Amino acid sequence: MKSILVTGGAGFIGSNFVPYFAEKYPEYFIINLDKLTYAGNLENLRECETMTNYKFVQGNICDEILVQSLFEKYDIRGVIHFAAESHVDNSIKGPKSFMETNFMGTFNLIENARRHWMEAPNQFKSGYESCRFHHISTDEVYGTLGETGYFSEETPYAPNSPYSASKAGSDFIVRAYHYTYGMNVTTSNCSNNYGPKQHSEKLIPTIIRKCLAEDPIPVYGKGLNVRDWLYVMDHCCAIDLIFHEGKSGETYNVGGNNERNNLEIVHAVCAILDKYHPCSDGKKYEALISFVTDRPGHDLRYAIDANKLKNDLGWKANENFDTGIVKTIAWYLNEKKFI
Repeated sequence: MKSILVTGGAGFIGSNFVPYFAEKYPEYFIINLDKLTYAGNLENLRECETMTNYKFVQGNICDEILVQSLFEKYDIRGVIHFAAESHVDNSIKGPKSFMETNFMGTFNLIENARRHWMEAPNQFKSGYESCRFHHISTDEVYGTLGETGYFSEETPYAPNSPYSASKAGSDFIVRAYHYTYGMNVTTSNCSNNYGPKQHSEKLIPTIIRKCLAEDPIPVYGKGLNVRDWLYVMDHCCAIDLIFHEGKSGETYNVGGNNERNNLEIVHAVCAILDKYHPCSDGKKYEALISFVTDRPGHDLRYAIDANKLKNDLGWKANENFDTGIVKTIAWYLNEKKFI
């Protein structure tokens, strides 16, 4: 049985990926390493509790002794690296933890992978030739776009927040280990994810939570910042595909081709809740919208060109925003404790 280390598997994307991956590949033994910060929740992994090819380990990816022991104990043959501090507002208030986790944590993981898999630069140990390190990153490393254009894999990096700077640094570490040591690595840069199990601090869960409580819905600035929205299970399928079929040393952008500004997102969620969970006073939820001061360095627009992933590996999204948002809201209405 081949052991795969998944980091951050109790977070939003990871907790959608791990059950899918463990069920699809019973020949893999999945070790899920997660620190269980405020954003990690083992409740999100209830479906894994009876899986015989799954093991949870609570710990920090920055812990050199722990990470080394996991590689040795389980003879790790692949890494899928989700673990990261990811909330931009928190990175503005306290950037240090972002640099430690996102930058140094990634270094600790890939350095231990190098030691375990490689005999010397460009020389794998016998039997370890197929070992791969897949790094999950963000489109925020590219900076901001104007009203037109798309981020491609060739777009120069221009991070504008401590969060995106820390992720850019981690991307470069992974790149350097490929070019210096010949390690088998891939990286994916994704657009904004949404779907079940997302932490309540994020935009869509916040809108749902505020609506159900009939509290003001905060919207930064004029609500005109644009993001490309990607349903989380479409992202999970892309990661699976890249991990197994992506070309070593390559980066793949993953986007849903669903551009919406924040105000459009708020109106869409409010309209669905008006239908399925009407406000107690009979008013429309959009009456709760409250515009607040914009945050520093708030990028205007992100949009992903995912043609490389589509053309080279045959990936396509199964959900558009209209179908995905209905599934998302239905999940939260059924799992209100998560908001």
